[in-house]
Amino acid sequence: MYESYWSLEEKPFENTPNPQFLYHSPQHEEGLSRLLYAVSEGKGAGLLTGVFGCGKTLLGRTLFQELDRDVYKTAFIANPFLSYTELLMHITYSLGARDLPQNKQDVLVNVVLERLGEILENNMRDGKKTVVVIDEAHVITDRKVWEELRLLLNFQIENRFLLTLLILGQPELKEIIESNKQFSQRLAVKFHLGPLTAGETEQYVLHRLRIAGAQKQIFTPGAIALIYKKTGGIPRRINHICDLALFAGFGKNVPLVTETIIDEVSSDVED
Repeated sequence: MYESYWSLEEKPFENTPNPQFLYHSPQHEEGLSRLLYAVSEGKGAGLLTGVFGCGKTLLGRTLFQELDRDVYKTAFIANPFLSYTELLMHITYSLGARDLPQNKQDVLVNVVLERLGEILENNMRDGKKTVVVIDEAHVITDRKVWEELRLLLNFQIENRFLLTLLILGQPELKEIIESNKQFSQRLAVKFHLGPLTAGETEQYVLHRLRIAGAQKQIFTPGAIALIYKKTGGIPRRINHICDLALFAGFGKNVPLVTETIIDEVSSDVED
C-alpha cells in the first residue's frame, strides 16, 4: 500500500523469514558460520538459541538456502509440538519417505526408525549429507522426546554421523538441553543470539530499506535512535514498528519518518 509513496519495490519490514533480508550483524554471521560448520563437517548436533524475534528462524532458512541441493538432503520442522512418534514421522516423511502408514494406530516406531535408517544410508551411499532442523524446539517439554531425539544420533557408520540435527529455540531451550547430559554432550556447536546494538539497529533498518529498493533517506537519525530505544534491538519488534511508521508516514503525507511518528505508532507494538 505504501511502497510507491516511499519509492520502494517491496515492503522492507515484513516479519517473515526471508533470507534476502538477512542483516549480517557480527553475531548473526557467527551464528550462521557455526551452523554451517556443523553441517559441512558432518557433526552430530548443533544448538542455536536466542530471544523471541531475534532471527533464529531466518538464520535457519538462510542456512537451507545456502546448502547445495546436490549434496544435502534436508528436513525443516517448523512446529515440533508433537509426540515423539509424530515428530519422527514428520522427519522421515520430510526426508522423502512415502510408504509410511497414515493411520496413527498402525504406526510402529521401530518400523519408522528402520525406514529412516534406510533413507540415511541411501543418502550416504549416494554421496549426500542429511540435515534436520527443528525450529521452536523450546516447545518440546517431554523429556522422553528429547531422549528419543538423542537416539537419532546413533545412526552412525564407521564413526560418521548419518545426519546432522540442528536445534533452534528460545533461551529456555538451553536449560532443557543441559538437563539431558547425554544429549548436551552430543552438541558439537552452541551459539546464542542476543539483541542488536544501537549501531546495528541503524544498519539493520538501512539494510532492509536498501534491499527493498530505497534510493533516498526515509527515517531521520532521531527516528532510528528512538526505534532502538522502543524495541531494545529485537529485529521482530523493529520490523513491526518500522512497518507501522511507514504506513503512518504515508497516511500523513510527510517526506520523512520522524521521532513523532515513531512515538505515535510504538504504542501499537506489543512487548
